[in-house]
Amino acid sequence: MILLCLDVSNSHTSIGAFDLSRPDEALLDHWQVSSDERRTADEWQLLVTGLVARSGIDAIDAVSLCCTVPMILVELRAMQERYYADLPVAIVGPGVKTGVPIHTDNPREVGADRIVNALAAAELYGGPAIVVDMNGTATIFDVVDADGRYLGGAIAPGVELSLEALARRGAQLRSVELAVPRDVVGKNTVEAIQSGLVYGFAGLVDGIVTRIIDSLEEDPDHVTVIATGSYPESVVDNCATITTHDPFLTLTGLRLVHEKNHG
Repeated sequence: MILLCLDVSNSHTSIGAFDLSRPDEALLDHWQVSSDERRTADEWQLLVTGLVARSGIDAIDAVSLCCTVPMILVELRAMQERYYADLPVAIVGPGVKTGVPIHTDNPREVGADRIVNALAAAELYGGPAIVVDMNGTATIFDVVDADGRYLGGAIAPGVELSLEALARRGAQLRSVELAVPRDVVGKNTVEAIQSGLVYGFAGLVDGIVTRIIDSLEEDPDHVTVIATGSYPESVVDNCATITTHDPFLTLTGLRLVHEKNHG
């Protein structure tokens, strides 16, 4: 049984195919595409089926997805109704079981991807845990306590968004490759920007994680800090507080959502 999972964020969409008939429910293949709001339901279907077919997968038996972009979600629902109406489909939102108690002021405003990440963190690693979802648009921190409850988190700008803003607003600055510079003290403009982005965002992650752990009043050694998302390894590798790097955490969470709703 092949489960198709889609995690749609503002900048990127992660797609994965799990083989649920295997004992390890293996992730057979995965892809990343842009989150284009102009893409229609038919174009999404063509994109998905093309990627799946290239991996030698004959058919899709179930779908699980989360989407934080309203315009894209409309097209994905249309794709589901047109092409997957007879299949088990879980679209994370109201009415879909996740098993995660949400302890925030307004649970309905919590992004679907954040709940999925909390579910995967609680199921795979146990609490207390902090998920640091690093995508191009935002750096999102989500907190799960020892009882598996979602407590909330923090949202900061993403590294790609910051780099684009820097290049757009700085007359003598430009976009650069996000790589570790020779030294934290840049000897030229490119290295200076690289230093600010790589070490600056690593410091942002470590600073917020440390404050969250203090707020939880937990022993730092007992808190799992999981990095996921599309951040370059140049940033992740320089974060002192990250204990686990799981790039497929959200896709795994979507698999868990399917199992909770369709067995």
